Amino acid sequence: MKKDIHPNYVECKVSCACGNSFETMSNTSEMRIDICNQCHPFFTGSEKIVDAAGRVEKFKKKYNLK
Repeated sequence: MKKDIHPNYVECKVSCACGNSFETMSNTSEMRIDICNQCHPFFTGSEKIVDAAGRVEKFKKKYNLK
């Protein structure tokens, strides 16, 4: 490996728009993010599968499935 070509690896304070903050390691000392694991729908369990066009029912009807 070549010397002195890699960025510095420092502690980073991450602040989310929802108010959550935590520390990790990165090449920057501070990050501001829009969404984190505390407010993302996948992690909070509030995600919903929307079948607005009725594709599942249309598929079942087309192939005579119950």
